[in-house]
Amino acid sequence: MFSQTVEYALRAAVWLAENEGSPQTNHKIAEATQVPAAYLSKLLQSLARAGLVRGARGVGGGFELARPAAAVSVLDVVNAVDPVCRIKTCPLNLSSHRTRLCPLHKKLDDAIATIETSFRSTSLADVLGTHSGHRPLCGYVEVAAAR
Repeated sequence: MFSQTVEYALRAAVWLAENEGSPQTNHKIAEATQVPAAYLSKLLQSLARAGLVRGARGVGGGFELARPAAAVSVLDVVNAVDPVCRIKTCPLNLSSHRTRLCPLHKKLDDAIATIETSFRSTSLADVLGTHSGHRPLCGYVEVAAAR
């Protein structure tokens, strides 16, 4: 349902949230999240244009969240790279459905709305604070730390 781009952007954002206050290089983020470095660079640019991350060059530079993790929602990240699209008009352009969606498309739009609401109300800090017994990206972090 979600693109690989969204998956990669969320991995990077969660990594930055987990390392809040410590700028991370493109290489370090790519290695830790298993996102191809060249693709990650483009994603970080999109996240920066959306005001979610900022980067600094030079010694001690790198990328970090532009706002606290608690102030960045999952929806912010998703919409920065592959916006959620609601169904507003009939995708088939049927004249009989112009003023109201058919039951199928209404149901699909309702599902999208539920996801949008959930993502809007979930911050990166919430993802890190999940009490599931598992840390986000833990397998990736273990691999990166072992190197």
